[in-house]
Amino acid sequence: MSKATLFRILLALALCAGLGLGLGHGDPPAPAPTPKPALNIEAVRPQLRELPLTQAANGSVAAWQEAIIGAEVGGLRLVEVHAQVGDSVRKGQVLAVLDRERVAADVAQARAALAEAEATLEEARLNAGRVRRVVDSGALSDQQVGQYLTGEKTAAARVRSAQAQLDQQLLRLRHAQVLASDDGVVSSRSATLGAVAAEGQELFRLIRQNRLEWRAEVTAAELRRLQPGVVARVAVPGAAEAIGKLRAVGPTLDDQSRNALVYVDLPDAAAAGFKPGMFAHGEFQLGNQTALAVPRTALALREGFSYVFRLQDENGGIARVAEVKVTLGRRDGDWVEISGTIGPGDRLVAAGASFLADGDTVRIVR
Repeated sequence: MSKATLFRILLALALCAGLGLGLGHGDPPAPAPTPKPALNIEAVRPQLRELPLTQAANGSVAAWQEAIIGAEVGGLRLVEVHAQVGDSVRKGQVLAVLDRERVAADVAQARAALAEAEATLEEARLNAGRVRRVVDSGALSDQQVGQYLTGEKTAAARVRSAQAQLDQQLLRLRHAQVLASDDGVVSSRSATLGAVAAEGQELFRLIRQNRLEWRAEVTAAELRRLQPGVVARVAVPGAAEAIGKLRAVGPTLDDQSRNALVYVDLPDAAAAGFKPGMFAHGEFQLGNQTALAVPRTALALREGFSYVFRLQDENGGIARVAEVKVTLGRRDGDWVEISGTIGPGDRLVAAGASFLADGDTVRIVR
């Protein structure tokens, strides 16, 4: 082996030894940096709260009772119409007037017939009185006496008949005025000025006392929880909320839907803007029930599901968050009922959950 080759080998060994020493005695590797917190947050614990127990339902608003007001006299022309749809009326108020001239003529004729019958009765009574004074004298036969006494009774009956005819015509005269049968609001009007009304023909419909009711549909299972007197909160689009009480439960279920109707009185609904025929959503108040709840701000809604963020691995005010799916229930102000794997002892992100992702690091400021 030449001196040059030996020199190159020794040089290579020396270089390898130097590298080994350098690697064996270098600085240790630096620790991984702590992740920067994504958000400063406040923590909150779920609370057991008394939340209202409710039952939702849908249905229609309807008139509590409708009164049909018709013509009680037939064959007369409508000469005046005073009420229009939407008018508030009082009991006994004149809604329309029929032509009274024909009825007035019939009244005059009945009065004349009564006067004639009364005159005939007066004459029959005088004759019967004379007969009674001479009946014992034998001047008249029994047949003649019977004729005079019967004539008196017949004349009295004719007076009663004539009086009844007059009363009937006077009643027709009164009925020529169409009157409101109760306080309320006119909901429909079929009376037309100049038309000849038939007896019994409908002229107006009236919402009695302007009272409305909510006819809610409920299932057979829900029906068991509802009793008369239960309070309901009812709302329709574009109107204020109305408070009512369940008045009656329908005795049967619909053959097709298998739902039953329940009737809720809404005494102040008309003033709140409710109208018959409106679709309404409501909730029956069934009392209170303890439930686990969180502030509304602690919830994050993603892809149709609700989540909260639980704090884990807390250390020196820094924690990692875990995204937990929850099911929402009842609401009471800013608190919402939740169910799932969250318990009262868990600490959650109180607000800003929508800005976090599963596994993010946060700084707890309170």
